[in-house]
Amino acid sequence: MLPIPERVRTLAATADVAKLTVDGAPSPARGGVDERGRPVLLVRPGEALHGLRADAVVAVNLTSMRQLGPVTHPRGLLEVQGWAEAVPEAEARAAAVAVAAHSADESLFEALERFGRPDAPRLLRLDVGQVVYLTGQESGLLDADDYLGAAPDPLSETAERVLAHVNSAHRTQLTAGVTRQLGEPAAEVWLWELDRFGATVRVDETLVRFPWPVPARSDLCLETALRGLLCTC
Repeated sequence: MLPIPERVRTLAATADVAKLTVDGAPSPARGGVDERGRPVLLVRPGEALHGLRADAVVAVNLTSMRQLGPVTHPRGLLEVQGWAEAVPEAEARAAAVAVAAHSADESLFEALERFGRPDAPRLLRLDVGQVVYLTGQESGLLDADDYLGAAPDPLSETAERVLAHVNSAHRTQLTAGVTRQLGEPAAEVWLWELDRFGATVRVDETLVRFPWPVPARSDLCLETALRGLLCTC
């Protein structure tokens, strides 16, 4: 299994901003996550964070979901707690791209074109204090150093592509392979997680972990390891 900080960063990399609170009060939430794992927010004039009080305590809830057929399931829930800070102008375009990946809001153009004007939408990011996580059967808290010092699984992009392909086109082989591994018939089987250390399969409503004999060090190694699970011989 991925180390917890790396697992949480992997979830954060593709998570959506589900909720924003400022000093405990709800506020409109539009945003994404930058390359360091910090939530990035688009804030319009009149909203609580637009005036940017440095002492305002901010919590951003991130939700990572998994689509299994027609049903969407929560894969991981994160609450990133900290303080808002302005995105520097030199980093504004990258921040806008991070937001646009999850919320295609026309105010992003205004935030860039009228950057720094008092009546323009603002791009802010979180100075992370700590991260509360709930993922699968694991929950806990990471401090800022552990969270920001980690990086997403380097094979995560390939893992998500391969996982989606298996779930859409090869569930028969997956079910047969899991049945062979478990030594008993498996009913509804889906690939739930895939990373360089192994695969997690959802069998009915139970998550079962199948570790690789050795960690995968490349995209090819990951695909080869997964074929071993799918093989019914």
